[in-house]
Parts: sequence; structure tokens; C-alpha cells
Amino acid sequence: MLKLYIGNKNYSSWSMRPWVLLRQAGIPFEEVKLRFDSFNAESDFKQAIGRLNPVGKVPVLTDGDLVIWDTLAIAEYLAESFPDKHLWPQDRMRRARARSVCAEMHAGFMALRSHCSMNIEANLSEAGARIWQEQPAVRADVQRIIQMWRELLRESGREELLFGDFSIADAYFAPVCTRLKTYGLPVPEDIAAYMARVHALPGVSAWVTDALAERDFIPFEEPYRQAPV
Repeated sequence: MLKLYIGNKNYSSWSMRPWVLLRQAGIPFEEVKLRFDSFNAESDFKQAIGRLNPVGKVPVLTDGDLVIWDTLAIAEYLAESFPDKHLWPQDRMRRARARSVCAEMHAGFMALRSHCSMNIEANLSEAGARIWQEQPAVRADVQRIIQMWRELLRESGREELLFGDFSIADAYFAPVCTRLKTYGLPVPEDIAAYMARVHALPGVSAWVTDALAERDFIPFEEPYRQAPV
């Protein structure tokens, strides 16, 4: 059976992607959560994940003796293992486009990721307003996301998900939706509507519910708060 090793659901955006993908696609798997106590080499988290993944990061997917790390590698493995789930678009050109935007997310948007770390439980709209005013690179990242999503939604011909039906691309951008919401970053109505559709997906909703239930305040993950509300 597939086993997915993840970090705290409130904070771990990379863990969220394959978890949502598996859950939304209805692929059975066992979840193993490794709490973020510290990222120091001697921490319990690093010791536990280091026994599986030489990079020392989550997520990690195991399938028997096979160990797969890196979110994009996990997504590709699942797409190959479960072709009936159509995790990538079936059209070859659309599939290439989906891979392109996922790779862009995988390697880019560093300003948004650096200044607006994932924190599902918190309302950081005041911090978000300051970030929006002071960080032009964050504004540029959000503008690119808006442009990308609008193009994909228009090309799909349906006001649903990025490629019409649920795909790896939606799982990849689900944590971006939570970031935009947490920090109250301004987006137009059509983009807010897409975000609402993503949050309503059963896989995303289940992750968010679990994240809210954690109530595990980790100070080094909280640059804008001294304590949970």
C-alpha cells in the first residue's frame, strides 16, 4: 500500500500537494505525519525523515520498497501508476501545458513563498497588507498567478478548474489558494471564485479541516505571530 509521509498540515505546503492529489483522486494511501519540531540536523523530524529521504524533507511517498521524494516526482509516479484517474489532462498539448505550469510553481514564485509562508489556521491580513505594500516581487508573483489562472480557465472553456476536470495542476496550486486567503492578498472576483472552487474540493476541504484541528503552534513557522489566537 502507498504510504505518504507529510509534515504539519497547517504549515507544509509541499505535503499538501500529493495528499490532496491522492485524496481527491480516491487513491488509497496511509498517512504518516512527522511533526515539525525543528529543522536542525539532530531534531526528531530530521532524524525520522532522514531515514527515508537523503534530502531530509517531506513529502515522501513509499510504494513497498520504492521511495519517492520531490512532489513533482510523486505526482508523475501516481499519474503513471493510476492512468485511469487521468491526473494529467488527456489531450497531449494540454498535458504539456499542465506540466509547464506545475514546473513553474515548483521552481518559482519565491517571493510569495518567502514572505507568505503557508498558515491555514491564521488570519494574517494585516501582515498581508504590509507585504503587499512593501514587496513588489510579491505583487509580481500574484499578478503572474492571476494571468496564468485566467488563461487556463479561459482555455478550458468552463468556469471550473484549471483544465476543466481536477488535475495535478489544481493540487499544485491549492496551497497558493490558502496563502492568498490567509494573507488577504487582493485578487479579482473571477480568481476568488476559482479559489473558492478549489477550497470546496473534498480533498482540499479535508486537508484544511485537519489543519485547523491540529492547534499545534510552532514558533519558528510563525514570523508574524507570537501566539495563536
